[in-house]
Amino acid sequence: MNLIVAVDENWAIGYENKQHVAIPMDRKFFRETTTGKVVVMGRKTLETFPNGLPLKNRTNIVLTRNTAYKVKDAIVAHSLEEAMAELSKYRDEDIYVIGGEKIYRMFLPYCHLAHVTYIFQKYQADTWFPDLDKDDAWQLTGVSDEQTYFDVEFEFRRYERVRKS
Repeated sequence: MNLIVAVDENWAIGYENKQHVAIPMDRKFFRETTTGKVVVMGRKTLETFPNGLPLKNRTNIVLTRNTAYKVKDAIVAHSLEEAMAELSKYRDEDIYVIGGEKIYRMFLPYCHLAHVTYIFQKYQADTWFPDLDKDDAWQLTGVSDEQTYFDVEFEFRRYERVRKS
């Protein structure tokens, strides 16, 4: 299982249910990486998408505790166990966890690869991703050249799990 996330220097991922910054190259990487794959997200993440609709050309799995929650063109799960049962139908390498904070933390122990867009800024935040640089279960295995979008500097990082947490 994989995950894909954009973080700032404090490993923050958002504020008031919004990403800090929309970087076209990051969006393109996300789109190219997850198209045709399975994406796993929480309800709040889904609701940040245009019109609150699932992502096109992907299998969308949405986690929520609300048993009455329904969404067109998505599979709704109400627990980690229910989500894992659904995910067992797919190839591990085709599954991408895409947020938010609770979902990342829930699925991190099952992930073996992390695609991190690392933004060289510090933003106001109320949600964070675990700092993989401080987690000896993870190893940085790839870094792109530094990129710039207006005044925002960032790089694409690849982390691989080297041992169980």
